[in-house]
Amino acid sequence: MARPSGGGRTVVIVAFDGVQLLDVTGPVEVFTTANHYGADYDVRVVSLTGDTVATSSGLVIGADGAPGTLPRRLGTVLVPGRRNWRSAVADNDLIALVTDLSARAKRVASVCAGAFVLAEAGVLDGRRAATHWELAAQLAAAYPRVRVDGHPVFVRDGHVATSAGITAGIDLSLSLVEEDWGAEVARDVARQLVVFMARPGGQAQFSARLAPREPRHPAVRRVMDRVTADPAECHTLATLADSGGVSARHLERLFRTEVGMAPGRYVESVRVEAAQTLLADGTGTVEEVARQAGFGSSESLRRVFQHTLGVSPTVYRARFRSTLGDRTR
Repeated sequence: MARPSGGGRTVVIVAFDGVQLLDVTGPVEVFTTANHYGADYDVRVVSLTGDTVATSSGLVIGADGAPGTLPRRLGTVLVPGRRNWRSAVADNDLIALVTDLSARAKRVASVCAGAFVLAEAGVLDGRRAATHWELAAQLAAAYPRVRVDGHPVFVRDGHVATSAGITAGIDLSLSLVEEDWGAEVARDVARQLVVFMARPGGQAQFSARLAPREPRHPAVRRVMDRVTADPAECHTLATLADSGGVSARHLERLFRTEVGMAPGRYVESVRVEAAQTLLADGTGTVEEVARQAGFGSSESLRRVFQHTLGVSPTVYRARFRSTLGDRTR
């Protein structure tokens, strides 16, 4: 297996004021830890001037130098994100730096809102890209030439890789280590950092699933209110249309136009969110949760969770339930 050499071993992480701290330190830990298991990365954190930068948490981090200290050929350029992505993309010097470094790199990657910086630099034009689930719609609206996918933890399109929010930068970095040095090295790093080598499921298990557009039509609002008031009720297209005072066909059209999904899909989304809450906060069995949320059986709930969230109800509960009851007294 070919290994990085020369400039190809250099990993450059671009730091700038307001950057998310873990977007920087997560990948740094992955690549430097890999060096303890046979990798040979030259990890450099650079800032525009080579000076320290203040992160989003207020913690100040140092840089290894200014861009002029880097070799001409680069292995990986990684761009972290900033909560206020508009400020980042308005920084002409930052965009010019990322444009230049990306042209010199074998691979280009971003973490979380770093995708906005890559998009502004034109690196993501025509490419599939990921970002934090909460920012996916904003990225798609601001940069229509980017094919945004808000579900995966990270996306690879050619030599460009983009990841979801914050800790997903660790997942992405592990995948790059595996590509460079093989699965065993990546597994060693994952074990050392006590993280998944491949995180099960996508971003849907973390996101607030119900984010439909605010409806203007009173019939749609009535139907949505009825569903959210009692997800377990029998909500067929006919009963929903009746409660909205319109025909079933007209309700279908209204929902697709105003909510962006079919009525049945909306009902399922409400039930999924109800089940997520019951699993995380309650003590009922999976069968009881399924009935209370309107799925009828644990098998139906399992199928929908596996399809929409990428995990089973049992795994979801283990991952997200409150820890208050588990504390040592």
